[in-house]
Amino acid sequence: MAMYESEHTKFIREWMQAHPEELKEQQQGRALWWDKPARSLDEMQSLAETKVPQKSYYYDAN
Repeated sequence: MAMYESEHTKFIREWMQAHPEELKEQQQGRALWWDKPARSLDEMQSLAETKVPQKSYYYDAN
C-alpha cells in the first residue's frame, strides 16, 4: 500500500530535483535564522543575571 503524499510535497521534491542549487540557498537561510553558535558559560550567566522577572499577569498595569 502506498503512503499518501501531498501535492505540495511532490512539488517540493520535483523542484529540488530540477534545481539542486536551491539546497545550498536553503542551508544558508537556515544558518542565518536558526543555527546559532553556542554561548559560553560566562555569557549565559551574564544573561541570566540581567533577566527581569515577568509579572504573573502580563496585562496588569500595577
